[in-house]
Amino acid sequence: MNRIGLNTYMLPIQSAASSKVLIDGQEYLMLGSYSYLGLITHPDIIQAGHEALDKYGTGAGGVRLLTGTTDLHHLLEKKIASFKRTEDALVLSSGYVTNMTVISTLFGKDDLVVIDKYDHQSIYDGCILSKADWKRFNHNDMDDLSRVLEENRENYKRVIVVVDGVYSMDGDIAPMPEIIEIAKQYDSSTMVDEAHSIGTVGPNGRGVDDYFDLEPGAVDIYMGTLSKAIPSIGGYIAAKKDVITYLKFTSNAFIFSAALPPVSTAVALKALEIIETDKERIKSLQKNYAKFINGVKEIGYDTLKSKDTPIVPVVIGDDVKTFRFAKQMKKEGILVPPIVFPAVPRDKGRLRCCVMATHTEEEIDYIIETMEKIGKNLKVI
Repeated sequence: MNRIGLNTYMLPIQSAASSKVLIDGQEYLMLGSYSYLGLITHPDIIQAGHEALDKYGTGAGGVRLLTGTTDLHHLLEKKIASFKRTEDALVLSSGYVTNMTVISTLFGKDDLVVIDKYDHQSIYDGCILSKADWKRFNHNDMDDLSRVLEENRENYKRVIVVVDGVYSMDGDIAPMPEIIEIAKQYDSSTMVDEAHSIGTVGPNGRGVDDYFDLEPGAVDIYMGTLSKAIPSIGGYIAAKKDVITYLKFTSNAFIFSAALPPVSTAVALKALEIIETDKERIKSLQKNYAKFINGVKEIGYDTLKSKDTPIVPVVIGDDVKTFRFAKQMKKEGILVPPIVFPAVPRDKGRLRCCVMATHTEEEIDYIIETMEKIGKNLKVI
């Protein structure tokens, strides 16, 4: 990677990843944080973390199966199951590992995992570890999904369709009603990774089931992270009770990984409580990302099919120009990550803009104005 690219990544932030951050003592507008709801600095969540730290100390002291489970873990899992309207839930110490262990634990020889071409890397890795066969369908292409299932269903004992709820590079939403219907036609189950849809989509911020007004249990397995709109760390699975019980006693990642620290557990629990009650914060987020998407489109940028999500890809084109754009944004006091091949297709380099509930209208206007100025200078628009 060229020098301009290397200088763009892993910048040492010296403050909370809020709508404004400090780097080398200078303040920047943050346009790349996963803290979509701006809960990282919420005083009630910080207080919950302090209380858990005082009561439980810095770590859980063991794996969940043996001595690492606290009452907080049970409370969090009960809250997640209620939030996702499932029978049970399970919390793990890493969101990435959650996808890998669920797919590799539940599926193996004689099974088929069907995934969207743009699924997260952790889903790909889960397929590889599972020893099940796996096949891809074109991104959000329901005709292609039907083709894959039609051609392969009769050859396997079990089939599951695994998709992202909100795609982290394109900012679009999986058409869950159609996916569920097609999967049922071919006696297949469904799993959705809601890392970027929890707290961000749907009138109540509950994710894709909320967005599409799905019935409870419409999706067989919900996966999510605790490190984005929920400002903690870890991952979870929400599903039927027998699925969760099976995972507790067969998932290597659950059995052999240290338990989520109680302080992180308490933070996630309090965040979910706030998401359930603070509807204005969700409305602010949705208002902000609608304003941003409309603004950058009006000045001529391609935002692909991003709609109704806080992830807005602003397509620049070739890699070098994408890096230069991000560098000039930084000079204007705006921090936004450039995304290039192989994370995205060649010549589809982009700024992955993450809008937050805590951005002000004036800040969004300034970002759009700056993008217009730089885009014209670099002849992108």
